[in-house]
Amino acid sequence: MPAQDPAGPTQEFVSDVFARGCTSRAAFEDVTSKWASLALLALGEGSYRFNALRRRIDGVSERMLSQTLQTLERDGMLTREVLTAIPPRVEYSLTPLGARVAEQLRGLADLLEASVPEVQTARDSHERDRG
Repeated sequence: MPAQDPAGPTQEFVSDVFARGCTSRAAFEDVTSKWASLALLALGEGSYRFNALRRRIDGVSERMLSQTLQTLERDGMLTREVLTAIPPRVEYSLTPLGARVAEQLRGLADLLEASVPEVQTARDSHERDRG
């Protein structure tokens, strides 16, 4: 068994989302963008073709969804499968990592959806105090 370094693990093996250059921070930024979070939540429901996913995520442009899906694919969150058909179709689905991330996001989304009355009350109060 190799001797352990008393100083601890080298910096290259330590993940810290607060560290500017850490891969986990970059992935966190990718996942927490509005469109990526919504795409992961939708794909948590099952596989989608591009246009169906675009319809599911109300308000996203074709270009933004395409860029978002490319980023999530690069980060290992989803897979892109070209289906043999005429015309060819592309289907997106979550990887095991993407499914774990989507599950965490689903909990947050559920909490926020259940908290809409509290949020609205806080917003109304804030607006009254400012106005």
